[in-house]
Amino acid sequence: MQFTAEQIAELLEGEVDGDPQVLVNDLAKIEEARSGTLTFLANPIYTEHIYRTKATIAIVARHFKPAQPLPSTLTLIRVADPRMAFTQLLERNSELRYDKKGIEQPSFVSPSAKLGKNVYIGAFSYVSDDVVLADGVKVFPNCYIGDGVKLGANTRIHAGVKIYHGTVMGANCVVHSGAVIGADGFGFVPNAKGEYEKMPQVGNVVFEDRVEVGANTTIDRATLGTTYIREGTKLDNLIQVGHNADIGKHNVIVSQTGIAGSTKVGDHNQIGGQVGIAGHLTVGSHVQIAAQSGIGGHVKDGSVIQGSPAFPKPLHDRSQVVFRKLPELQKRIDALEKELAELKKEKR
Repeated sequence: MQFTAEQIAELLEGEVDGDPQVLVNDLAKIEEARSGTLTFLANPIYTEHIYRTKATIAIVARHFKPAQPLPSTLTLIRVADPRMAFTQLLERNSELRYDKKGIEQPSFVSPSAKLGKNVYIGAFSYVSDDVVLADGVKVFPNCYIGDGVKLGANTRIHAGVKIYHGTVMGANCVVHSGAVIGADGFGFVPNAKGEYEKMPQVGNVVFEDRVEVGANTTIDRATLGTTYIREGTKLDNLIQVGHNADIGKHNVIVSQTGIAGSTKVGDHNQIGGQVGIAGHLTVGSHVQIAAQSGIGGHVKDGSVIQGSPAFPKPLHDRSQVVFRKLPELQKRIDALEKELAELKKEKR
């Protein structure tokens, strides 16, 4: 689709500086833009690119003053916050890209399933008994939606996702390809022979609104009760969340992190890649955990930690300085021990 500078400026509450009728049909980085694309300038580091960009439209700050002549083919849209304005356009572009409706064939939708308005179900998908898909839900091809699953308004399930029975998701959630939601938790009990017998996992998984889950992430159903992912939390690709975990609101958790069963994570935390969090722990709110940390104990609100086992980051950083000096320190200790041994000999 094509849009004029005037239409875009109206959407962004901006002002056109140039040709209001010029057309664009795509978005691009300022250094890679071509004719017919729209770009933006927010970081001063990239200012030099605007003087030679091939973009047709650039979003800039209202106060932007060119230090050199701009390309004659470039129209500016001046806004209060270029980065936020461009984000709005990306969101709008995403909405248009995923604006699908109807049920493609071949696919299976149980007669007992309830579908809201403007629902989309892609080909080769399976929608089980008593499923509820609210208005605007998008289920892309090759998905499995188990018995009794409920998906809130405008939730988007990408191709190849598997959602087990009883899972409940709020509005505006996104689950990316390959994710598995609601598989059995890792629950096994040793018997008298030392063999492991499976403990049935009869709970479910609940997402609150605006949760996003990355590709190939797995979230296990509870043994009893519920595994929770709370409002606004974002999980990266390749994350494992164990049974009965409770992940709070507005957390960002990076790839390859594992959170064991029954652990509670508070709100507004930042958890780096390849972090391992043991089971039955409590991680507070506003916590920052650096990549590759191992968490084996409770974490207080506001902590900034690193290491395996993790400890306060400032102390960890100082320890790393010492660690790198260990070979040199060993030599000095050996030399001191040698001198001390010689002094003892002399006294004798």
